[in-house]
Amino acid sequence: MTVSRIRIATALSAVAAGAVLLGACTSGESSETATSSAATSSATATGTAGHSGHGTGAAPSSRAVTAQFNDADVDFATMMYPHHAQAVEMAKLVDGKGARPEVVELAAEIQGAQQPEMDAFTRLLAQWGAPAPSASMDHAMDGMMTPAQMDELRSLRGAAFDREWLTMMIAHHRGAITMADTELQKGVNPENRKIAEQIKSGQQAEIARMEKLLA
Repeated sequence: MTVSRIRIATALSAVAAGAVLLGACTSGESSETATSSAATSSATATGTAGHSGHGTGAAPSSRAVTAQFNDADVDFATMMYPHHAQAVEMAKLVDGKGARPEVVELAAEIQGAQQPEMDAFTRLLAQWGAPAPSASMDHAMDGMMTPAQMDELRSLRGAAFDREWLTMMIAHHRGAITMADTELQKGVNPENRKIAEQIKSGQQAEIARMEKLLA
């Protein structure tokens, strides 16, 4: 082989080697770029998922609040408020009627138990964005006395008052227990359900006491 051919062959070999090296570098850079892009995409996806998770974590407060009550809860609080209001009104009538001490004591207990529950219903309805409750009487509700019955009760004194008051309050309590049972079957709000349980157990015990007083 002549010197010229040797030089040409050497030059070609160098060019080929350079091309291979360049290809390797380019391939390495492409691989690194791809890896970097994948990592960036992964990080972005993770970041987005994390943000979404945080957003979901913030939103549950709204969803959780919504999940804490339903229409049955609103109905119970709204209707039990005036129901309790009439019971409190009946309890206040005992004063000055010459009622038996046992009736006076029971009336005070009823008033002491039901007024705080009315306050709780007002607070819960406000938290739920529902209309404020009203003491206006819906006399069609379970156990509610009519205006005529209330007027008759006001006109009585002594033993006649005691008898009528106990009879009416037993019917009133039974109506409240029916309403509490509906809340316990259909309601979901923990505090509302707890009040319903208290109403049911407390008024069942009071009915037993009143029935003994009537016997």
